Amino acid sequence: MNDTKPQTAEGKVLWHFTMSLDGFVAGPNHGMDWMAGTNRPGLIDEYVTTTGAVLGGRDGWDIAAASGGRPYGGDWDGPIFVLTHHPEDATPADGVTFLNCEPAEAVRIGLEAAGGKNLEVLSPTIGRQLLELGLIDEIDLHVEPVLLGEGIRLYHNPDSEPIHLHRVGEADPTLEVNVRYRPQQRNAG
Repeated sequence: MNDTKPQTAEGKVLWHFTMSLDGFVAGPNHGMDWMAGTNRPGLIDEYVTTTGAVLGGRDGWDIAAASGGRPYGGDWDGPIFVLTHHPEDATPADGVTFLNCEPAEAVRIGLEAAGGKNLEVLSPTIGRQLLELGLIDEIDLHVEPVLLGEGIRLYHNPDSEPIHLHRVGEADPTLEVNVRYRPQQRNAG
């Protein structure tokens, strides 16, 4: 399977994640150590260049704030918006604004701050809400060759109707994607 063309800064709302093959975007307790060192060359630079602002959720922010983390290993610097019902007890940081509003208003604020570049949504919950509101322009997933077994799912919406997507690229946008892996052999010990 060929990768799609690199992202461009089009001022779109981009739901962006690296995901395990079994559908998790974070391990238990928002753990992210499972994805270290596996990005294709140039990927981080691509997103550093095209991202104008980030919209995330409170759970992810609390984990990131505790580790001092910023998107893309600190290579990206721009406005971060955290959507929360309780901004008064959030851990403040430079360049971070806590919003207590409807998701659509958060998108409006984020796109304005992005200055013509993309607003990246880095929250499964907010992404789901924006998808249901018709406010996601594109979903960009990088499938990691790992099975986590548990964690935070990209899309968790029990009893909902399926949402059909069209793949970006040159092939038929409605066909399934074939991904083939072999398990690594464990050392007998």
